[in-house]
Amino acid sequence: MSEPASDDSGRTQRLPIIERERGDASARAHDPVPTLQEEDSGRAGRFWSARRVPAALVALVVLGGVGLLLYDVAAVRAGHPAMWWRRELADGLATRPLDDVWVMVGAGVAAALGLWLLLFAVTPGLRAILPMRRTSADVRAGLDRSAAAMMLRDRAMEVSGVQSVRVRVGRSKVRVRAMSHFRELDDVRADLDTALAAGIRQLGLAGRPRLSVRVDRPDKKG
Repeated sequence: MSEPASDDSGRTQRLPIIERERGDASARAHDPVPTLQEEDSGRAGRFWSARRVPAALVALVVLGGVGLLLYDVAAVRAGHPAMWWRRELADGLATRPLDDVWVMVGAGVAAALGLWLLLFAVTPGLRAILPMRRTSADVRAGLDRSAAAMMLRDRAMEVSGVQSVRVRVGRSKVRVRAMSHFRELDDVRADLDTALAAGIRQLGLAGRPRLSVRVDRPDKKG
């Protein structure tokens, strides 16, 4: 219920905004949980990692190099000799040919570091978080891979004949390896396919991963 409020004329009136918000919340509470079979408009991209540690390391290296170079340039301008590393670098760049081994090694290391930083810049990261379906433009949700694997493992252990199971959840594929100590392997595999497919749908992931199930007999002791 909304709380009454009084205006300047002394009349009591209800607050329509509070009433509308509570009504919307009640309607959302009774909405069914969305699944991957309902619609395809709720797909979401992966979560982007802040990558604070690589960014901080690069910033410190660049800051230290620039500060040292500026200090050396200022010292030379003041009449002091340049530092030995700058003299060696200048002499090496002036005398060594481009096909020198050390020049090529240095260029390769610089190119590898540049590609590594570019890869960090254009990829989302956070591979351990699986994006879930978006039903609201203001809310994003993710599911940890280990939590998804635990849920699917519990589903697989409920299948008759399964003695042990190992589940690995990837971004595009779920790999399941189960050990069955009785029942036919084909029957156990069929039941696992059905149970795990339903479990994957209930995870509510943005992209439905493919399912790969392998069923074997446990090794005989002795």
